[in-house]
Formats: sequence, structure tokens, C-alpha cells
Amino acid sequence: MISFEHVGKRYPGGIQALSDVNFSLKPGEMAFLTGHSGAGKSTLLKLIALLERPSRGQVMFDGRNVSRLARRHIPYLRRRIGVIFQDHRLLSDKRVFDNVALPLMIAGFSYGEIQRRVRAALDKVGLLDKERMYPPMLSGGEQQRVGIARAIITKPPMLLADEPTGNLDPEMSAELMNYFLQLNELGMTLLIASHDLDLIRRLNRRVLVLKKGEIVDDIPPRLMGEPA
Repeated sequence: MISFEHVGKRYPGGIQALSDVNFSLKPGEMAFLTGHSGAGKSTLLKLIALLERPSRGQVMFDGRNVSRLARRHIPYLRRRIGVIFQDHRLLSDKRVFDNVALPLMIAGFSYGEIQRRVRAALDKVGLLDKERMYPPMLSGGEQQRVGIARAIITKPPMLLADEPTGNLDPEMSAELMNYFLQLNELGMTLLIASHDLDLIRRLNRRVLVLKKGEIVDDIPPRLMGEPA
């Protein structure tokens, strides 16, 4: 589903975020992306969702080079990719219900279907009783969960998550990861950036390790599950 071919990303000022990154992710696969702060994890996810474009190389999605995708086609790509941002990116002047409903409204779903899906998604992340509140009234962890509900609301074939458990307590983190496992069992492809190595080991999925903008290790599930 996803393939990086000699991808590099240099930001203005000469900052090299990624250097010659190569990997592929099959449809229905679930993998983690880990590495030190500043290793390039967020940049890699942004390239898939076309929030950034690579400086060189190719980013392929379903066999198509999205690096060269025309601007007018980007919204169609993003409907197929759910993104959970590290900084939430919620609309502070819209209620929780409306923040989660936004992708469905853009896609033209009926109001009845929107109500059903939004409440089901909020129930999954434990926020059904918060649907009429505004994001500033919520804790950081609750805002993160609203972002998660919004990302999964359209049931996209692929989900990208940037530190989704960063603001959550251990119990909620474990519940969220179990939900991600359920989505994966239903066929969704997931790529999750995370610092939580203990949680990653328990889930025993493929792990891509970034260091200074390069993938330095690609650990298959069976090795992650073995005792040190």
C-alpha cells in the first residue's frame, strides 16, 4: 500500500529531516515507527498524507506516486488516509461532535448517518458524554481522543498516528492500542509513530527504527516478541 523509494526531505535552512528512506508497507499491515526525538518520524508521516512533499525520491500509495499528485487531487487522497496528529488540530470554536463529524460532512453523509457514526466513534474513545463540549474545555488526553475519533470516522483504509498515546494514561493507552488492533484485524493498514517501547513490544508488530533521518533497523514481529 505504501512504498518509500530513496526518499529525502530537506527543509529550508538546510535541515535534513530524512535521508534515502526505503521501506514498504503491505495492505492490512500494522507497523510502528520509533526513534529519538527529531529522528524524522513526524516528517515521514506527513509525506504519506501529503502535508509535506519530499525533496527527492518517490512516495507511492496504492501504486501511485503521490509526490507528484496535483493539488486538486490531494483531498481525494486524504479521504483514504486517517491522520492522528500530535498537536490534535481541533477547531476550538466547534463542539466535540462537530469536530468529529467534519470529515463526514465534507464527504456528504446524511445527518442521520453522521449522528450514528460520530456517537459510535466517541463511545469507542470514552467521550460520548463530552459531545457538546468545546475542545478548550477538555484535558490534553481528551483532546487527543477527539482527534482519534475524527481520524477513524470515515473508516479509511489507512491510519497514520503520530504519538497517539502521548497524552494518555497507561490504561487508556492500552485500550486505544487494543482498538487499533481491532481496526487492523478488520483490514485497516496502520503506521504508528511512538516512543513507548514497552507498549510496542507487548503488541509484537513490525517496527521501523529511525535515526537521524535514516531507517537503521526493520524488526519483524517474531523478533520483537522474543525476550532480550
